[in-house]
Amino acid sequence: MSKVQFIRKEEKKYHDFCYEKYKLFEEGSWLYKPVKTVIDLLLMFEGKTNLKVLDLGSGVGRNSIPIAQEIKNKNGKVVCVDLLDSALDKLKLYSEEYEVEEVIFTIKADIGHYEITKNEYDLIVAVSTLEHVESEDILEKVIQKMASGTKNEGINCIIVNSEVEEIDIETGENLDAMMEVNIKTEDMLNKLRAIYDGWEIVNQLVKPLEYKIVRDERDVILKTNAITFTVRKK
Repeated sequence: MSKVQFIRKEEKKYHDFCYEKYKLFEEGSWLYKPVKTVIDLLLMFEGKTNLKVLDLGSGVGRNSIPIAQEIKNKNGKVVCVDLLDSALDKLKLYSEEYEVEEVIFTIKADIGHYEITKNEYDLIVAVSTLEHVESEDILEKVIQKMASGTKNEGINCIIVNSEVEEIDIETGENLDAMMEVNIKTEDMLNKLRAIYDGWEIVNQLVKPLEYKIVRDERDVILKTNAITFTVRKK
């Protein structure tokens, strides 16, 4: 088993566990609420109709369901791409529960190889997903496809982890971080700035974070520099 295959196996195990144990928008996990940065972006589309949104690595709809609720009465559409059946099955159930099933369109695919139609979307969101493509080269290609797939005046919102560490709480041992792409913060920022050269930077932020997760029934502290990078196509 390759390193990427092993990481994906462990990540699938972790996400399947979370999606089964924790309910969307209930306290107790990162599924509790959407990312404020993402939801606040909808204000920039005030008064617009027929918005088309792409959520890459949508999971169970933490961000896509609130987006769908906002654009439901404006003839909007949210395309949700994820590789995990557990995520897409829950997303379909939650979209019915929150009465946005006619707005949400699910696609099972690896975002690293998902084709994005040129000039198709008003908003493309990738939250904590780009670090899970197979390599740095594929990461760059995905971001380039995001840029190409965005309409004029459209927005890309990327939240991506960098310099990730995982530490066993009980032993203090440094573990292999379960991230396919784990590079220096400045290197990631340089990639983003280069690809989006000429775009308007709406928001650029690096925030050190740490939180507790479970790996193979062990409590682990995950440390990361979380990069928020939001840009508008001129």
